[in-house]
Order: sequence, then structure tokens, then C-alpha cells
Amino acid sequence: MSKTRREFLRGSLALMALPRLPQILPQQAKPVLLRDELWYNKPAARWLEALPIGNGKTGGMVFGGPQVERLALSDSTAWSGAPATGEVNPGALPHLQEIRGLFFAGKYDEAQSLCSKYLPGHSKNFGTNLPLPELRFTSDDLQDPADYRRSLNLDEAVVNVRFRSGDIHFEREFFATHACGVIAVRFTSNHPGQISFRTEFGALTIPAMIASAGQDTLVLQGHAYEPMHSTGHDGVAVQIRARILAEGGSVSSSAQAIAVHNANAVTVLIALATSYGNADPDAQCNTALQHAAGKIFQQLRKDHIADYQQLYRRTFIDLGPSASNVRAQPTDVRRKALENGADDPELLALFFQYGRYLTIAGSREDSPLPLALQGIWNDGLASSMGWTDDFHLDINTEQNYWPAEVCNLSECQAPLFTLIDILRAGGRTTAKEMYGAPGWVAHTIANPWGFTAAGGTGWGVVVTAGVWISLQLWDHYTFNPDVEFLRARAYPALREAAEFFLAYMVAEPKHGWFVTGPSDSPENWYTTPSGSHAAESMGNTIDRVLVYALFSMCIEAAQTLNVDDNLRQRLESARAKLPPFQIGRHGQLQEWMEDFEDAIPNHRHTSHLISLYPEHQISPRTTPELAHAAEITIQRRINAPHWEQSEWGRANLIVYYARLLKGNEAYESLLGLLAKATEDNLFTISSAGIAGADQNIFAIDGNTAGSAGIAEMLLQSQAGEIEFLPALPASWPNGTIRGLCARGGYVVDIEWRNGKFASATVSSRHGGSIPVRYGDHKTTLHLHAGEKIHLRPDSFMQRV
Repeated sequence: MSKTRREFLRGSLALMALPRLPQILPQQAKPVLLRDELWYNKPAARWLEALPIGNGKTGGMVFGGPQVERLALSDSTAWSGAPATGEVNPGALPHLQEIRGLFFAGKYDEAQSLCSKYLPGHSKNFGTNLPLPELRFTSDDLQDPADYRRSLNLDEAVVNVRFRSGDIHFEREFFATHACGVIAVRFTSNHPGQISFRTEFGALTIPAMIASAGQDTLVLQGHAYEPMHSTGHDGVAVQIRARILAEGGSVSSSAQAIAVHNANAVTVLIALATSYGNADPDAQCNTALQHAAGKIFQQLRKDHIADYQQLYRRTFIDLGPSASNVRAQPTDVRRKALENGADDPELLALFFQYGRYLTIAGSREDSPLPLALQGIWNDGLASSMGWTDDFHLDINTEQNYWPAEVCNLSECQAPLFTLIDILRAGGRTTAKEMYGAPGWVAHTIANPWGFTAAGGTGWGVVVTAGVWISLQLWDHYTFNPDVEFLRARAYPALREAAEFFLAYMVAEPKHGWFVTGPSDSPENWYTTPSGSHAAESMGNTIDRVLVYALFSMCIEAAQTLNVDDNLRQRLESARAKLPPFQIGRHGQLQEWMEDFEDAIPNHRHTSHLISLYPEHQISPRTTPELAHAAEITIQRRINAPHWEQSEWGRANLIVYYARLLKGNEAYESLLGLLAKATEDNLFTISSAGIAGADQNIFAIDGNTAGSAGIAEMLLQSQAGEIEFLPALPASWPNGTIRGLCARGGYVVDIEWRNGKFASATVSSRHGGSIPVRYGDHKTTLHLHAGEKIHLRPDSFMQRV
């Protein structure tokens, strides 16, 4: 039963009088330190200084201005565009064999010309996620704010703004609650009658109408229309409702604003919904507001924190203490100090947890869509670029979910699996129309409308992109060995993709290798024998890596499920015919089947190195020569003049070096990510001058992949064993990590002292036996479901 407005206000005032009691942590709780906080001593002047909140669907960026508070709104479903037909280039299938013949004959320039003409699809109604208007709170009477502090508490997912005006102390709290589906804002002060402001929307970013509903509610109704990536008249309907609940004082409305005068405290509830999935935004907003308004603010806050902490508090990290004078500095000052060589392990630990925070805030189990290029936040820059704020399947969307399993946020992957289902449906049409093959296929870019056709040549013809994103299904299964998930979700998608590649791939005439093509190695170009540049080829290395992974996953799944014996045998035969990895003239791992020279030696992509991570096809222990070639590839790329550094490229270096067991190099790459590709609010950025951008643009993949990289330095489990501290850098001599996950359903806590393993606890969710490695020593654990075992250095008696 919902409370009346009077009951809401009476209850809020009663709770305000109660002393704040210490929180009792749930059983899985980890120690909470002050370093789980981003804080600043001034308001945000730019979007990349504002602080993010999110409930898995709706996002907000809090600027913290005392006189003009800005809350920039966004939503994962605020998409332009619409489902479409005719997206496949009709010339692709008729010219497929001709293009392949030209490549095999060494006529690369002619083949590239035909690729440019006949492969790119038609995406006139592709769309993009769009930014939504700001909600602004203007306090004209505030004078000379002092003692300012703005913070984001990662442990509670609450943004706090505090300042003083004269002898009046003001405080604001912001959070996006998944438990109630709204954004809640609370305005308070230490004296009654001091809260006055005007609420209105900022400049419109979509076509919309604004009106007040009664005295206390502001309503925006519009459509996610834009002409750059769609027709200009296709997109979801959008509604935003902001309800003002004042305690004391008065509330009045005008046509497009709500004014509060001399209130003791104010709660603002913001609901945002769209018509995505045929939803009714008006009904959704009203339902969410009614539900939230039925609770006093303190109960909303309590429910929000409890819902959030059951995910966040699963993992704890301590990489050692920072100096007290460093710790006392605001976050932006500390980040800038890294550029000058400062040592700040607590900031690196904060960055790890920040990536987990953004994953929780942006992607929950019931989220309708997964994290896009900018997560669920949107500043309008990516969406106004040629590459849009969409799902990039040639590294970015994969990186968005790299930390989900190892960092103990497995449920957060669920929305990605929904997108894979959408792509699988649309990909059947693309497979048939573009390649004349069964099964499904997706290329480089995707949207919620099921676009799977090829994009432009040089970047958009990554034929294995659907396999790449589907690795996340297998990852979920290997970390959580649920046979029913394998049977119902993972294997059907993987099997259908394997059916496509069995029909699509052809024998290369020189060696008889089973190869893909024409396809891109994202998003790189090579120099042809004539001196020209080409992008598409036959049998590039990334396709070999992903097809090998796909066939291997399907073979294991068929054996586990005891199904599809004939298909399994066909896959085993085809896998045996895939091209081998090759080492080129410079000692590098070849990116293409032929030993071409890079047309762009400083290129940002190193896609063939996914053989190191997330795959385990190259390893210093099992394939040392290839591992060395991979390392040479890295060095040649990053040491080339004017290396195209990017946030996701720097994050790649962390996981690559971690898999190469080179902790110091992984650490330096992590420092480079924070110092060179991270902004003041710790958002990672695609730097100006890269990929056509003329200014820094936020992309969440560096945050999430950076967290995954730190985890990979401390724990690995891809080789059929759990390995402690595989890439521990000298800069972290003492530390603790708790709550990381290992494949097979294990949860691991590790402590180290003086650069060496000190102790660990391994817990099993499902039971089983697993080898555990530390350096050159191993032991094997045998655990029942729910059992845990404690390990010390003398637990490792077997030398390997």
C-alpha cells in the first residue's frame, strides 16, 4: 500500500532526527576503506569531470554546481533507427567466388577494388544511442560557496555534494536505484527553510515537448530522432518525469519548470522510460514514480545500497598503501600525478573497483540492453561521430564484459546474451543473403535492431565478429559450469555459428588450409606487392583464432551434452585443417596468412593477439616461440613513431603482458592507461586524433578491460589450472585480493608479502578437482560443493 504525501513527509522528518548508526555488513562483506571513493574540491566544468550513476538502464552524470546543479541524463534504450531489410549488399554473393579467386591468385589490388564495391552493406537506418537532456536545479540565492566537496562513494553507489554558503551547510545526494528503477536526489541543509531552487530541463538533445503535470511534476516527452545515422524520423519514444517532494516551504509550477521555496528538505524522483521493446513509457514512468514515492527517502537509499552491495562487496583489493600526502589529494590531482611518475597503488586499486562499479551501474541481470561504447552514459560525442555509440564487435563490446566473470559479477553479462540472441536472428538473413550459407554471422557493428551486415571495407568486414562476442557465452559457462545454460543458451548459438563457417570456409590452394575470407583484420591494412594498401584478405590470423575457438567450444559442448556426434566429427576434421600460426620476417606473429608489411606500422589494433587473451592458443609455457613472436609484435607496434594509443589498446597491453607472465610490463601498461588515456573522473577516453575524433571521447572499454587486466595479473585460470600471482609486479610487494573467480566455479582470496605468495583460500561452488600453481610449484585440490581450503607456501610441494 503506497503512502500519502503527508505520510511520506512525516516519515522523512522522523528518520532525519535519528542518529546515523553504523552499518552491519552482510556475510560476504569485505573491509570498506576510504579509498573506495572518488572526490574533488570543485564542481565539474566538463562532462568528463562529472560523476556517473546508473541503475543498469538509466544513467546520470552529476556536475555538482552549487548555484546550477546539472544532472545529464541517458538511457541504454534511447536509440534512433529501426529494424530494416535490404541491409546486405546484393552484389556480395554473386562476386564472392571471384573475389576469393583474385586473392588466391595474388591479385590483391583487383580483389580489394571488388571488396570495396560489393561487400559494404546498407545501414541508412542503423541508428545510435542518443544523449538525453539535462535536468537542472538553479539556486539563485546561494552566495559565495565555500568548503566544497564532491564525491562518489563506490561502496554505496552514491554521489555526494557538500558546501557552505555563509553559516548554512548544504548537502545533496544522488543515486540511481536499481531496486526502484528511478534516480533519487536529496537536498538538505543544517537549518530549516533554506532549500530553494528552480527545476527545468536544459537544452533539448532530441525532439521533445516539456510541460508540468500538477504543481510538483515536470514531464518531457520526445523521440530519439536524429538524421546522421538514421532517417531522422525513426527511433524510440522517450519520457522523463521528475517529481518534487518538498518537506516544508512551497512548490509551484510554470509551463516548463517547478519552483521550490524555503523548504527544509527536498527529494526529487526521476523516472525515465522509452518504447523500446514495445514498452509504454508513460505507464513505466508512472509506475516507477508511484512505487518510489511510496517510500521515505531513507528507505529508498537503504534499499538501493542493499541491492548494489550484494554485487559490489563480493570483491576486495589492496595493492599496498599510498603515502598519506598522496591519499589526501583529490582524485583528479592524483591521476595527473601519475603522468609525472607518482607512486599511488591505492589509486590503481580504486580504478579496479571503479571498473566493477561501472559494470554494475551499467549492466544488471534484467537490463534490456548491454553496455554500448559509452556504457549507458552518453555525452553526444560518440553518437555524432561516424562510428556512433553502438555495439562495436571488433574489440570494444567484448572488453566491456571482460571483468564480469573473473571480477565476480557474472549476472551482469545477461544483457549481452540477449543481444547475441538478437544478432543470431538477424545473422541468419545475412548468412544466407551475403554468403549463401546456413547458420548465422555478424560483422563489426551491431545495434538493438539486429544489424549484422558488413560495414565499410577496412573495418566493417570482420566476418568472425559474431564468434568473438559469443566467446562471452563460453566464458560464462566455464566460470559457472551449468550444463543447462550450456544446453539452452550457449551451445545453440555456437553450433549455429559453426554451421555457418563449415559452409562458408574454403580450401586455400597452396597448402590446402581451411580459411575464411574475404575478411578484415580489424581495422588494419597491409602493403600489397604492388605497393598499394589493402585491408581484406583470405585466412587472416584473427579469423583462424576465432574459428579454432568456435570449433573447439562446439566439440567440447557436444561431448559434454552427448549430442551431435556427426557434427563434432566434422568440426574435428575441419579444425585440423586450419592454418598454423606463423612467424614473419621481423620475428613477429603474422597478422595475415602472407607475411605482408604493415601499411600502418603504428596502428592501434593488434587483433591477432587475442590468441594470447582472451584465448589461450599462445602461451609462454606451451608455445614459447609464438609467445616471443607475440611480444615482438607488441614492441614493434608501440615503438613505431606516433603509435595510435587508445584506451582499449592500452588495456589490451595489460592483459597481453599478464598472459606473457610479465608483471612489470603489465604494470607499466596500466600506468599508461591511467596517465595517458583516462580523464579527471577516471573515465577512459579515445584520444583526440584517433579514429577520426577531434576531441577526447569517453569509451567504457578501457575502464572495464583495465579492471580485468589487474585481475589477470593476480589470478589466471585459462590453462586448466588456477595460478596465483602469475604477473605480480615489483611495485606491489604486499597486497590482498579477495573474491576473484576462477574457471570451474572457484572463488579465490590471495595475500602476498615481500613480493611472494603468503596465503590463499579457494572455495568451490560446484565441487571438483583442480590443479593450483604458484610459479614453478603445483598442488591439486579436491573440493566438495561449498567447501573451502586454505593454502600456504608449503602447500606447494610438487615442482613443475
